Amino acid sequence: MRTLIPPRFAADSRKGRLFSRFSSGFSSGISSRLADWFSDWFSGWFSSWLYAFLGAAVAGLLPLVVAVAVVAVTPAGGPGPVRAVLLLALWAALCAAAGRSRLARSASVRLANHLLGTALPAPGSEGSGRSHRLRTGAWLVLHALLGGASVAASGLLLMAAVALPAVWLRGGDRIVFFLPVDVAGGGPGAWTLPAAALLLALAYCIGEGMSALLRRLAPPLLGPLPAERLAALEGQVRVLAQRNRLAQELHDSIGHALTASTIQAAVAKELVDTDPAAARRALTGLEEASRAAMDDLDHVLGILREGRAPTSPQFSLTDLHALVDRVRRTGTDVDADITGDLAAVPATVSREAYRIVQEGLTNALRHGGRSAPISLRVAATGAWLEMEVANRINRAAHPVTHALADRARRRRRGGQGVTGITDRVHLLRGGISVGPDASGTGWLLAVRIPLRSTS
Repeated sequence: MRTLIPPRFAADSRKGRLFSRFSSGFSSGISSRLADWFSDWFSGWFSSWLYAFLGAAVAGLLPLVVAVAVVAVTPAGGPGPVRAVLLLALWAALCAAAGRSRLARSASVRLANHLLGTALPAPGSEGSGRSHRLRTGAWLVLHALLGGASVAASGLLLMAAVALPAVWLRGGDRIVFFLPVDVAGGGPGAWTLPAAALLLALAYCIGEGMSALLRRLAPPLLGPLPAERLAALEGQVRVLAQRNRLAQELHDSIGHALTASTIQAAVAKELVDTDPAAARRALTGLEEASRAAMDDLDHVLGILREGRAPTSPQFSLTDLHALVDRVRRTGTDVDADITGDLAAVPATVSREAYRIVQEGLTNALRHGGRSAPISLRVAATGAWLEMEVANRINRAAHPVTHALADRARRRRRGGQGVTGITDRVHLLRGGISVGPDASGTGWLLAVRIPLRSTS
């Protein structure tokens, strides 16, 4: 039998369900936040207490060993001050001896990172010097003293916080806690509850204060020295510079190979029916360019994986003729005028200049296609190295390859080719001019680099 519910009661029922869902979600959210806060608070307090306890253990065990040694080396009935001074001296000597061990420093750093929440770097091979040994010994002494004092004070406060309410609940009595304290039963003794809460808060503050102090002292005592931090930063800069250089070289070599391969594939497709021999030559050039690009990629990826410095020979200006031949195999007419003693060009300038010419030829192919002749001029004379790459764009001659070049240029718009050339030229303190030529029908790259310091 169907039950009819009046609309007003149905609406009230829906509101009740919505309120129930909202209240349950709100309460669950608050309870979740409280649980997370309590978990974080407890884990932080427990870590601090555990770190202090480890210090107390060191402060307790070492004096025990030292006391045995003192009793063994001092005559019976000796004066108390002499024994106390000898005890402290031997205890400090033991801490200093422990600080000489790299294991002690490594363990201290790991404990501080895990229990105090510091972010100290792991000590390296430089962590065995005299300064490191002294700082490690000082840290062990501070850890032992502060940890022992913190555990002792917190333990006494916790015992008092438990003893006062316990005596009150048992009807009252006199307890001696440094001083005699009379605890009455019933209402007059209810003051023990807020007193216990205050003692607990004080114990917590002592532990947190000890942790905060050690957290502030950890970097100067366990961290690297300024010279070591500077050396680490310089190492990171060298790694980043090497990776950036590899990325730039990979961009230049792969970009050149892909551009040449794209044009050769278009040539092969265009001539496969009318001139099979030329199409086969284009496919052979495509295969060689792809293989060279794969070799470059494997070389760079191997360096990045292994973190080693590049050891294979790098291209220089003496390899320009081979580069020009590869471009000519795409069917592009390259008029190369290379003069001067390229082998005498400084190695760094020669390597960077090769990449500049390579990227210039790649851009000329990308802008003009294989039908646009390219003019290359490289002259190493006197104190300057001059390079020019120019082409003329004739779109009516080969519309297919020009359309292909247009698509490639649109895909690579905003790329890093010209930016990479400019960066290389500025690094070598040279001058650069790049863009359309004076007639507006061609593309021109002109670079001038000093071969000797001009400062």
